[in-house]
Amino acid sequence: MIPAPFEYVRASSVSEAVAALAEHGDEAKLLAGGHSLLPMMKLRLAFPSVLVDVGRLRSLSYARVEGDQVAIGALTRHAELEASELLRREVPLLPEVARLVGDRQVRRRGTIGGSLSHADPAADLPCAIRALDATLVMEGPAGSRRVAGAEFFTGYFETALRPDEMLVEIRVPRRPGERAAYEKFVRRANDWAIVAVAVAGDRVALANMGSVPLRATATELALAAGATPDEAAERAAEGTEPVTDMHAGPEYRAHLARLLTRRALARSVLVTRPDM
Repeated sequence: MIPAPFEYVRASSVSEAVAALAEHGDEAKLLAGGHSLLPMMKLRLAFPSVLVDVGRLRSLSYARVEGDQVAIGALTRHAELEASELLRREVPLLPEVARLVGDRQVRRRGTIGGSLSHADPAADLPCAIRALDATLVMEGPAGSRRVAGAEFFTGYFETALRPDEMLVEIRVPRRPGERAAYEKFVRRANDWAIVAVAVAGDRVALANMGSVPLRATATELALAAGATPDEAAERAAEGTEPVTDMHAGPEYRAHLARLLTRRALARSVLVTRPDM
């Protein structure tokens, strides 16, 4: 299908992008990699009257150590996350997750900020962000503000971003050598996850087990109390609200959550090797 008519604005800086958002309000959408927004526009599920292209703002593409955190620019592409030696050392989960996002074309164009702002509960990187206790930095007309990852996702395809704000950075605590693993169940290799599980240290997050990416709190508490990984994995679906769709119902999703959590906990000791 053909998208509804729209105006196109190419921003040359974050301030220009924010100014365009402030001018056009809810009618404007940011365009980064475009792999989420453009298909929705073609299906007329999204019809912004103004597209603000920020894809060429390479100043927002980086991963660097700042004190006890790693700062990641919102326009860092999935392939760059996957290839980053710094992230492999400091935040092992992110490269592990990035290599499983979509296909090669998606990974070369899609950005971490675009994925998080889109807020699909079945997406890979929002799940990783929940497991990593990340903080998200947003820029708006009034300046910058920070929101914890637990508060950033507010509902299906909804976030704490205001209409005149842009996500500019993700900050993750440094945890060199932390055990990490990501497991997801899909119909085809590059599909959205029917269910996915991210493990980072003793933290476990779930994708597509509710309207937002969730922490498997019952599993985390069980691990902290001395339960075996298998015992803790049996509690992965507690407190979740999986939906029914064409792929699976709540009971099957709960089964997948337990199974994938067991696999991720068992495999998490393997992916932090220097040669991973």
